[in-house]
Amino acid sequence: MQKIDAELLAQKIINGDRFALSRAITLAESSRIEHLELAHKIIHLLPASKTSKRIAITGTPGVGKSTFIESLGKYIIQQGKKVAILAVDPSSSLSKGSILGDKTRMEDLAREENAFIRPSASNGSLGGITSRTYEAILLCEAAGFDTVIIETVGVGQSETLVNEITDLFVFLQLPGSGDDLQGIKRGIMEMADLIFVNKADTFQEKLVKDAKLDIVRSLQFLPTKASQWKRKSIIGSGLIGKGIPELWDLINEYYSFIDENNYFQNNRENQQLKQAERYAFDLIQQKFIKKLKEYPISQDKTISAFEMAKNWLSDHHLE
Repeated sequence: MQKIDAELLAQKIINGDRFALSRAITLAESSRIEHLELAHKIIHLLPASKTSKRIAITGTPGVGKSTFIESLGKYIIQQGKKVAILAVDPSSSLSKGSILGDKTRMEDLAREENAFIRPSASNGSLGGITSRTYEAILLCEAAGFDTVIIETVGVGQSETLVNEITDLFVFLQLPGSGDDLQGIKRGIMEMADLIFVNKADTFQEKLVKDAKLDIVRSLQFLPTKASQWKRKSIIGSGLIGKGIPELWDLINEYYSFIDENNYFQNNRENQQLKQAERYAFDLIQQKFIKKLKEYPISQDKTISAFEMAKNWLSDHHLE
């Protein structure tokens, strides 16, 4: 990669240059430490947004996330806003490849001047996001996108880190999912601020109403969120836009609520601290993993890998 002028690239991002924005995100997602450092140098030169909306959207595969997000994104643009979509696709553990088809699935939204869609591969990162989604959020905000939506790879037991880099968590639910709410989704439901029962137009009315009732009942047993916001659910359809205006009203209500009780600012500060912790771990890992591989493997098979790691840390005075 040719030498990049951080100040020039930062100014282009501020001016709304999408190529510059994409290039900076690519730098942040690079596995090379010098690229990550350059990305953060660029971020340091950019203005920080204090009024943006960071919204996470998740749901089981097949729930209609992409269709729902396209409908929501188009509605947000109609309200005079700019929206960035950071869509995360799962990567193959063998080929490391990913389909990255979200621009195709959101074809209408991709043509909007005030929309930016960035598909990224998870590259094996846990938490439903890429390891550098946080940087992508900051870059999109600096480029003038006041609403940033993160579409996660789909509900799983490790899909929780996205909650640590966003303000609002929207969970999409299908009618007729039954007892799934009592399983792996409980952790997701605890994090959710808004639950959207999607595809209401393709299911029988009774199934839709039963799904809504199941959610209302389940929410009664969940602990209060740190924001003190009372979780809410809504029925709709991303395909025909049903429930989207009502959802946007609830989103604005939520942001007014957390702004008034100072949760918004406190949460953003906590996010930055958590990211600093993660960066520290990543830097330590990258700095010492190579030397660890050079550490002699003991012929004594009774010594576990954990003990080997402890011995290596002790030898390097890092215990």
